Amino acid sequence: MNPYQLAPYAARSSASLGRVYDELTPETRTAFQRDRDRIIHCGAFRRLEYKTQVFVNHEGDLFRTRLTHSLEVAQIARSIARNLQLNGDLVEAISLAHDLGHTPFGHAGQEALDACMKGYGGFEHNLQSLRVVEVLEQRYGAFDGLNLTFETREGILKHCSEEKAAGLGELGRRFLENRRPSLEAQLANMADEIAYNNHDIDDGLRSGLITVSQLQEVGLFARHWHDVRAAMPGISERRMIYETIRRMISALIVDLTQASETKIREAAPASIEDVRHAPQLIAFSTEMAKEAAMLKAFLFTNLYRHYQVNRMSSKARLIIRRLFNVFMDDPSLLPPDVRVASGKKEDHARHVADYIAGMTDRYAMREYRRLFEVEDV
Repeated sequence: MNPYQLAPYAARSSASLGRVYDELTPETRTAFQRDRDRIIHCGAFRRLEYKTQVFVNHEGDLFRTRLTHSLEVAQIARSIARNLQLNGDLVEAISLAHDLGHTPFGHAGQEALDACMKGYGGFEHNLQSLRVVEVLEQRYGAFDGLNLTFETREGILKHCSEEKAAGLGELGRRFLENRRPSLEAQLANMADEIAYNNHDIDDGLRSGLITVSQLQEVGLFARHWHDVRAAMPGISERRMIYETIRRMISALIVDLTQASETKIREAAPASIEDVRHAPQLIAFSTEMAKEAAMLKAFLFTNLYRHYQVNRMSSKARLIIRRLFNVFMDDPSLLPPDVRVASGKKEDHARHVADYIAGMTDRYAMREYRRLFEVEDV
């Protein structure tokens, strides 16, 4: 098998369903390479450097950010794509763009903004990522957004309610008809899971919020930890942690690759259209899926709901709520380019949500201090 030759069921830029606005194809890049490059150069991608996963950005220099996470997802996804003969450029573009719509302060920020937007259509980061690349980026004279291909936008939209899907045209049809996206989109989604579960272990241990002793409850970690200790006695605990996580990631990648190869062989898709009508084909084996679920459950209970994380999350929700309310009550406090001219409250609320979602952690905290703290004169 030649890993550089695309399989018949892989996405091909030459057969793309196209862009919303027609553009000449550049001579030196494919359509998916162009998508990737536009994502890397956009402002929303740069801001990911100061948006966090679990820990607020200012709490430490070594904790993951949305940017480092997106790079890790892209690396994992691209390496698997090569083994499965999928389109590495497309899977990289999706991976790099999948978190563009995340709010400051991680999931706590999203939950708070969704609650604020309850009467105005809600807020969901997948849809916001799509909104970023379709509307909010203002870099080109001929159109709003980045004018990405259908396949990249399809991969960004991992999940969507039927109500919202109905308003998305062809992009939302698969949610109404129970169809699958490309294998590249499925792969980017699974690489996301591999990346965040394993780097959250690293960040959780580094912060001291979880311990190696606690992680012995998780079969996937315990098995590789014991293997490392037996193979490399005498190395430091920090190096044991790195080696264990490295082996866990490798085991997950190998399993995902092999299990997906089996599912693809059994389904025998002859084209990307066959993929769309097949069950999900990029997936772990049954046993590894159970182990990954146990790891996720452990992190949810012991890290994401740790009382110190809860305290950070409580502060984050307060900041988001107060910013949203003050901007809703007094639009004159918004920068001029953020204000909406229509006068409709729903439009104003969506623009406020766009403004807040685009903030980095530190910018949100700075705005909060500007609006609510009185400085000495």
